[in-house]
Amino acid sequence: MKTAVWWIRRDLRLRDNQALAAAINAAAQVLPLFIIDPFFENSAYVGEKRYAFLWAGLRQLDADLHLRGSQLIVRYGRPQQILSKIMAESSAEAIFAEEDFTGYARRRDAQIGESLPLTLTPGIVVHPPGTVLKQNDDPYIVFTPFKKKAWLARPLPQASDILPAPDRINSPKAIQSDDLPTKPELPAEMPFEPGETEAQRRLQTFAQATIDRYAAERNIVSVDGTSQLSPYLRFGMLSARQAVVTAVSCLQNAPTKEARKGADTWLSELIWREFYVHILHHFPHVLQRSFRAEYDHIVWRNEEDEFVAWCNGRTGYPLVDAAMRQLTSSGWMHNRARMVVASFLVKDLLIDWRWGEKFFMQHLVDGDPAANNGGWQWTAGTGTDAAPYFRIFNPTSQAIKFDPSGEYIRRWLPELADVPNDYIHEPWKMPPLVQKGANCQIGSDYPQPIVDHHEARDWTLAAYKHAREADLWQDA
Repeated sequence: MKTAVWWIRRDLRLRDNQALAAAINAAAQVLPLFIIDPFFENSAYVGEKRYAFLWAGLRQLDADLHLRGSQLIVRYGRPQQILSKIMAESSAEAIFAEEDFTGYARRRDAQIGESLPLTLTPGIVVHPPGTVLKQNDDPYIVFTPFKKKAWLARPLPQASDILPAPDRINSPKAIQSDDLPTKPELPAEMPFEPGETEAQRRLQTFAQATIDRYAAERNIVSVDGTSQLSPYLRFGMLSARQAVVTAVSCLQNAPTKEARKGADTWLSELIWREFYVHILHHFPHVLQRSFRAEYDHIVWRNEEDEFVAWCNGRTGYPLVDAAMRQLTSSGWMHNRARMVVASFLVKDLLIDWRWGEKFFMQHLVDGDPAANNGGWQWTAGTGTDAAPYFRIFNPTSQAIKFDPSGEYIRRWLPELADVPNDYIHEPWKMPPLVQKGANCQIGSDYPQPIVDHHEARDWTLAAYKHAREADLWQDA
C-alpha cells in the first residue's frame, strides 16, 4: 500500500517499535501521528509534570524523525474523528498502533476498529494479557506463580529480537500539524531528561554500573540505587522488551553472586510491571474498588486536614514528609518511600487509598494506571497478592533502616538540616535547647506528629477487622 499511519500513543521511540516496523513493512510511506485526546486533558488523574515530560518527549521524537526525513504530525481532537480526517488527507490505507490495556484504551480501540483499518501490535509489555494464563484459562492473581509458572516459562526475548531504529522514514508531504503545547514546562527539580536517547543512555549506564548492586541498594532512599527508568517505560521511550533483554543479559553474564542477585531482582520488578497490566486488563474494576471486595466495607476516617498535611509533607514524620516533598517538587519518588507514604496515609491516617492513588497520578512523571493502582492496593492490603492487612510500616523504623544518616530527609526537608543525627528521625523528641541549636522549633518550623503511630495501628486493625466481619456477615 502507499501510505500507513503510525498512531503514536505510549511508544515515543524509533528503536524496537513493533507498530512502526509493521507500518514500514506494509507501506511505502509512513505518517507518524500523535493525537492530543480531550479525554486525558479533562481527566482529574492527569498531572502537569507528566504532561510536561510528554510534550518534551514528543519534541525530541520529532527531532529524531526529522533526521530521518520525516516529521511528527500532531492533532487535537477525538481519536476516531482525527484518524478519519488524516486518512482522507493522506490517502492512507491502514493504521498501526501498540495495543494498550486500560479500560478506556480498549473501548476506544474497539470502537475505532469497527470503522477504520486499525491493527494493534505488541509492545507495551513483553507478554500481553491473555497469553499468561492458568491451565484452566483463568488469569493469575498471585505474583509468584504468575512469574515462575507462566511468565518465565514462556520464551524470553533475545537481543536479536530488538528492532533497530530505521535509517529513513518516508512520509507524505503537505500534511498539516498542530503545534505542541508549550505549557506546562518541565520543573527544574525533575531529574529526567525526556527522550529515547536519554532512555538508552540510562539503560546502558544502569546495566554497566548499577545493576550489580541493585538488590542491595534499591531500598536505600538516599542512594541512586534504582534504575530510574520508569518514566521512559511509561511513555515507551524505552521498550519493555529491551529492558527485559538487558536484565536477562546481565543475569546470564553476572560476574558475582551479588551481581546475579541484582539482575534477577530487577527482572522481577519488570515482571511485576507486567503483572499489574494483566490485573488491570482482567479486573478493570480495580480502578474504582478494592480487588478484595471485603475491604470495600472499611469505614475510613478521611480527615481532610490530615490529608492536606500528608500532601504537603507536614505530617511530623520526617521520612514521610521528605518523600512527599520530593514528589511534589520533582515529579518522582523513590520506590521504598512510595510504600512508606502509602502505608502512612492508609494505615496510620486511615484515609481511603484512592485519595492517595489519585494524588500520585496528579504528580508522578511515571504515573501509570496499572502500576500505580497495583502499588496502592498492595500497600493498603486491598489488592491482589497484597501485603497482609496487619502489615503496617512504622515510619520511624523505616527511616532508621533505609535513611540511617538522614541524608534523604535533610535533602528534602531543609528545616531539619541542622538537626543532630540522634533526633533526625524523631525530631519531636528534641529538648528545647537542642531545638534552638538546630534552628528548628517543633510546632512552628516543623510540625509535631499529626498522629501517634501506635494508637493509629490499633484503630486501623480494628477497622480492617470490622470490614472483614461485615463481609462475612453479609455472605452469611
